[in-house]
Amino acid sequence: MARKSAIPPSYYGEPHKFDPTFRGPVHKRGCTDVLCCVIFVIVILGYIVLGTVAWMHGDPRKVVYPTDSYGQFCGQQETPNANKAILFYFNILQCANPSVLINLQCPTTQLCVSKCPDRFATYIDMQYSYRRNKGSWEYYKQFCKPGFNNPDKPISQVLRDEDCPSMIVPSRPFLQRCFPDFITRNGTLTVANQTSFKDGHGKIRSVVDLRDAANKVTAMQQGTESGITSLLDAKEVGTKIFEDYASSWFWILIGLVISMLVSLVFILLLRFTAGVLFWLVIFGVIAAVGYGIWHCYWEYSSLKGKPDSDVTISDIGFQTDFRVYLQLSQTWLIFMTSLAVIEAIIILVLIFLRNRVRIAIALLKEGSKAIGCIMSTLFYPIITFLLLALCIAYWAVTAVFLASSGEAVYKVMSTLPDCKYTNLTCDPETFSQSNVTKLCPGSQCTFAFYGGESLYHRYIFVLQLCNLLVFLWLVNFTIALGQCTLAGAFAAYYWALRKPADIPPCPLASSFGRALRYHTGSLAFGALILSIVQFIRIILEYLDHKLKGAHNAFTRFLLCCLKCCFWCLEHFIKFMNRNAYIMISIYGKNFCTSARDAFFLLMRNVMRVAVLDKVTDFLLFLGKLLISGSVGVLAFFFFTRQIPVIQEEVPSLNYYWVPLLTVIFGSYMIAHGFFNVYAMCVDTLFLCFLLDLEKNDGSATRPYYMCSSLRAILNKKNQKRPKETKRGRKQKKEQPKSRH
Repeated sequence: MARKSAIPPSYYGEPHKFDPTFRGPVHKRGCTDVLCCVIFVIVILGYIVLGTVAWMHGDPRKVVYPTDSYGQFCGQQETPNANKAILFYFNILQCANPSVLINLQCPTTQLCVSKCPDRFATYIDMQYSYRRNKGSWEYYKQFCKPGFNNPDKPISQVLRDEDCPSMIVPSRPFLQRCFPDFITRNGTLTVANQTSFKDGHGKIRSVVDLRDAANKVTAMQQGTESGITSLLDAKEVGTKIFEDYASSWFWILIGLVISMLVSLVFILLLRFTAGVLFWLVIFGVIAAVGYGIWHCYWEYSSLKGKPDSDVTISDIGFQTDFRVYLQLSQTWLIFMTSLAVIEAIIILVLIFLRNRVRIAIALLKEGSKAIGCIMSTLFYPIITFLLLALCIAYWAVTAVFLASSGEAVYKVMSTLPDCKYTNLTCDPETFSQSNVTKLCPGSQCTFAFYGGESLYHRYIFVLQLCNLLVFLWLVNFTIALGQCTLAGAFAAYYWALRKPADIPPCPLASSFGRALRYHTGSLAFGALILSIVQFIRIILEYLDHKLKGAHNAFTRFLLCCLKCCFWCLEHFIKFMNRNAYIMISIYGKNFCTSARDAFFLLMRNVMRVAVLDKVTDFLLFLGKLLISGSVGVLAFFFFTRQIPVIQEEVPSLNYYWVPLLTVIFGSYMIAHGFFNVYAMCVDTLFLCFLLDLEKNDGSATRPYYMCSSLRAILNKKNQKRPKETKRGRKQKKEQPKSRH
């Protein structure tokens, strides 16, 4: 008695039935997922409204220009500060207070200046020198409040009213702010070759205090604890990198064009080289693993008779020097056993799944032929790139305007430690008439940050989250539109019985029109599901970044598990969406029905899916490496002046690896763009191939649409149609053509 299968045949749905009217992508179709389409259009209109409101309230100058203590922008044209583009801190040592990161305000006067100080000086020394040399005041007063020109004013009153800084230190501009000019010599931090300085209050301070204060300022501005010295060094490196790009951009562009041509040729030649390339690599891996087994056996047999080589790994425990383990025979025995198991798995997979591997290779070759017949598909990624660039630009501009929508908030700043009004909100126009100036002499109403108490300002963070979610939705919709468009074009190729004669005209344009006209709602539905998962992943990454310093092991473990689960969920949804869009492009059904049909079809052929997916990924990844690697080697020889013919044309560079890495990365991304089209082609042809097997049987009335190589692998043949008589052809012409 035969044993019944654990899974009934209908568990993953019934196979597709033969439809005599089906000739490829259905043309007579209706709109799908209309409700989601309406919601999508409303969200886009709301997104436009959000961008408009942000544009009305926002002011990018708040992001571009630093703001002084009086709420004025530094470096803005047609203002008194037009030639003063750098923000100067009167006493940057005050910024070392831990409250800076809480209040986002450095408790010292901040002025716009045209240049940073280039020397150490204190107001006391300047006032002493002024009696002998009037020029010392002319230099020092450019860092004092505008309009102050009384060097004879008592120093106690000058420092109380903060008319001038108590000291200045050699500085250089960074992030449009004056920071001490730190230099590390022989492991010692210095400023202008000094390790200490006068603070203007009669004390000698270390430059380490300056570094701590500068770090607080950069943390306040950038939201990071990176040291100012490392940031300044990064700026110097960045300047040199920019110079390298400016002198080598033409040759970088040539390298990217070469990679584009090589990618195109590689895809077109895959119809001839896919099988050879795959089997060469597979046999190369088998040979390499076989050599590894032999080498491990040789090491094991040579160590077996030596003293102390029979000690087990558990006996010696963990060692930081891993070379110790290589002196043990047990180590090589483990290596040999592992490699032998891997070798056996590879050989068994090739023996028992050889036909499925041959099918995958045949589909790869057929994909190359399909792209050769519909060359316009290779250039569709340009449309996707432009739409993505538009989405990214709109999101970035909206985010900047939302971030700069706050109003200037002023707070009381006092040099007196016991002033109870310190850090309270104030109005600079009425501050001079208030009681604060009487109770806290020398206090000022200075700019603190941008914010607001209105309903709009309170919900700016929520609006930023909405901006991010809609951005993800639009990006995923753009990608979905491209996938559905390409799938429709390649499906039209597969379901043409005589290729390329029966391929309809302009298949790419027709597919794009069908996807946009009938299936905007379905594409938006799939994109929304994926966007929500990606949005949750971004929130989890944000929480993980904020909790990096937490010592709660359970919280970190839970967060790690959630990140892993949502990563897997995102990749599964991407896989299902991709196949659902293929079914939508063929049959024109809604998203849920198409996703279900695609899932059941794939599960009925799960082994073929696994083999094809891995073979395709392997060959395409290998192709990307070959293209980026070959172009990278050529670029390396060029930029290192090792090609004598064009040696004189090579520009002088600070770092030759800057254009080299750019060419390699750009080549990889260009190859990735081309191969994405190719991968979509193979996936579409694969689903059509599975449908073809279920619908047709090779008879004269139900012929297979697959290529002859696939039929040969499966031992299937198409029966020849009987020759038609003149009368039969005449009757066929008289019959009305059915639309599908």
